[in-house]
Amino acid sequence: PGKARRALALMASRLYGYPARRMTMIGITGTKGKTTTAHLLAAVLTAAGRRVGCIGTNGAVWPGQRHTLGYTTPESCDLQHILRDMADDGCDTCVMEVSSLGLKFDRAAEIEFAVGVFTNLSPDHIGPDEHADFAEYLFWKRALFRRCRVGVFNNDDPHVGKIMQGLPCRAVTYGI
Repeated sequence: PGKARRALALMASRLYGYPARRMTMIGITGTKGKTTTAHLLAAVLTAAGRRVGCIGTNGAVWPGQRHTLGYTTPESCDLQHILRDMADDGCDTCVMEVSSLGLKFDRAAEIEFAVGVFTNLSPDHIGPDEHADFAEYLFWKRALFRRCRVGVFNNDDPHVGKIMQGLPCRAVTYGI
């Protein structure tokens, strides 16, 4: 299933003309706070004059459009179609919630992120339909930052060291 999902993501990206490459992509991951962070960041970028699309728990939203979604991070075919529509409607930026399952199932494969944001990590989403254990959950949360130019990390989270360890992206931290 892993190779098939990866191939599907590759084909969908190509079919829709690699729309993520036409926008500044910002991915947000963490156990809590993805939706709030995504919407706050989208509002700040909009106020700064960017044309912003937002994808996540509350659906896909951009100027003049609102669509409900079945997953926080949509399946790759749906995601690429949404990104194509955003790009065609003039969006120059996409702020996207990137769930651990979205990463595990290659839903966001073929997307390079200018910025990735890590909010926090707690032992939710462990179980037979999600992640086998906390180590696997942490592994998939880290996966976003292998495809980011810059990672923005919550330095107050007790797991931030494990999240940041050995990543290729430039790291910026925040915290109290």
